[in-house]
Amino acid sequence: MLGRTFDSRGGVSVAIIVSVAAFLPTACLAASDHALLPRNLSPWGMFQSADIVVKAVMIGLAVASLVTWTVWLAKTIELRRKTALARQRISLLERDTELAEVEQASREASDAVAQIIQSASREAMLSGGIFDDGFKERIALRLERVEAAMSRQIARGTGVLATIGATAPFVGLFGTVWGIMNSFIGISEAHTTNLAVVAPGIAEALLATALGLVAAIPAVVIYNHLTRSIAAYRALLGDASVMVMLLVSREGDRSLFRLARAAE
Repeated sequence: MLGRTFDSRGGVSVAIIVSVAAFLPTACLAASDHALLPRNLSPWGMFQSADIVVKAVMIGLAVASLVTWTVWLAKTIELRRKTALARQRISLLERDTELAEVEQASREASDAVAQIIQSASREAMLSGGIFDDGFKERIALRLERVEAAMSRQIARGTGVLATIGATAPFVGLFGTVWGIMNSFIGISEAHTTNLAVVAPGIAEALLATALGLVAAIPAVVIYNHLTRSIAAYRALLGDASVMVMLLVSREGDRSLFRLARAAE
């Protein structure tokens, strides 16, 4: 009777031990998977857990995005201010006035149209008031050079937007490739294809790609917008040059007319 009881209890104990032994590997694997999974999958958490190279890529793309918006703000303010001044000067040139008067009004200014007016006045002074075809040609050459210099000045800083828009996706792709490489290295070191091993590297790679797009897309859009605005500003400078040439031509015709009247 006791033997049977012992056998029964022993069989139960053996069954319990076998069940626990079968459960232990699964429990250990689950605990290992939980340990491999990152605790924080937010963008900041993925940045903190990223490789140093991926971190450098993310920081570079964030700086590029900051530069893009800084250039947009600075050039927008500059274009609005200079466009308003150019229109004001052009309205002054459209009146029935003389070159000396508009030069006096813009003597202390340094905007583009003021530079055009001062350059024309300077050539008129150097020519001794002789209004001939050579004088008009010299005026046109001066205005062309001033217009080109002012156009280069207003476009300064926009080239970095084109560079960011062209290179940011490839920089983000480099971070993506590096993150995927880390994922494969993790697979080889852990000797498993469990998702817990490859998830952190994939998340970092995708975050680098997203930052590359966040930096590139606004840069391209802002560059195109500023290019159109700069083209419109250059058209205003061309109008100002034409108005100065017309003013010089009218003054020359008036001088010839006064000489003809005096000869009569």
